[in-house]
Amino acid sequence: MPEAWLPPDVGHGIALRPWRSDDLDALVAHANDEQVSRGTSDRFPYPYTREDGIAFLAGRVVDLSAPVFAVTLEGRAVGGIGVRMFTGERGIGAEFGYWLGRRHWGRGVMTNVVAAFAPWAVHTLELQRLQATVLDFNHASARVLEKNGFSEEGVLRRAVMKRGTVHDLRMFARLCVD
Repeated sequence: MPEAWLPPDVGHGIALRPWRSDDLDALVAHANDEQVSRGTSDRFPYPYTREDGIAFLAGRVVDLSAPVFAVTLEGRAVGGIGVRMFTGERGIGAEFGYWLGRRHWGRGVMTNVVAAFAPWAVHTLELQRLQATVLDFNHASARVLEKNGFSEEGVLRRAVMKRGTVHDLRMFARLCVD
């Protein structure tokens, strides 16, 4: 990972750092939750097995050389956040996503993480646009984005099939204004 991609400071007892092989037990403990996986892409399966965790930590699910970080509390991984750069003429933008273990929901953890991560990503990656999509029922995730200056740009209607049900995707973005 390039040295410039060292994660930003979050504070409030929360830290971001690169994923490590010794995160496997914590990763599986938090990720193997139907309520967590229902709001994520299908790259995040349920049930979430040790084999899934091993594949993720080996970089076979997402590119871990990109800015992809563990969200930690008291040094233990409890979630994740990462960004994927667009390419070609869209290379001035990126999409990011995040997840958090359910026992930490409703405490402002992800609001604080996004507050540190989003400006860091825009500055470090020299972005004009940072975007995220949220499944229609995931009001808490939408609220995290809104609290951090993301504007809802629209809805991608009937865009995702998740567990046998068709869902809309809400599109949020934060723009770099010179």
